[in-house]
Amino acid sequence: MLNIYFGEMTENDFPNYVYNTSVYFDNTYLDSWITDDFSKKMIKDIDKAVVLGPSTIDSKALGVIPVKQLSGGVKTLLLLQHDLSKIFNASTCGDNCAKWILRIAKAANRDLTINLRHLMDFGDEPFEFKLMNSGAIIHNTQEYVSSAGLYL
Repeated sequence: MLNIYFGEMTENDFPNYVYNTSVYFDNTYLDSWITDDFSKKMIKDIDKAVVLGPSTIDSKALGVIPVKQLSGGVKTLLLLQHDLSKIFNASTCGDNCAKWILRIAKAANRDLTINLRHLMDFGDEPFEFKLMNSGAIIHNTQEYVSSAGLYL
């Protein structure tokens, strides 16, 4: 299940929390993270780029780039998908990443916890997550917005 903690989260309170996902990604990612089919789809959708190989991306906007030049949103999604040991700051993601966060959480065999410091648009379709701040289970946009307002 997806777990969301709204508001400031610190490494003192949550030792496995990563605020700067881009720097963490740049220093920990594995080539295999880039070349699996799910990752390729995320990269194509979010960054409008095609994976040419484990270290090379063809970006519509930037041309051929190294993996470390992927957007912060894609880097965070790749971390959520592949690094099970951490809680990541998902406010580095734009609203275009929301559907991918829901997909990653649904496919995971475990709880997936993220930190949000803004109100991300998860769309109008029903969804479910646990609000870590209160323990409440959120089922739709109305409940989400009402609950987020208490903590953001």
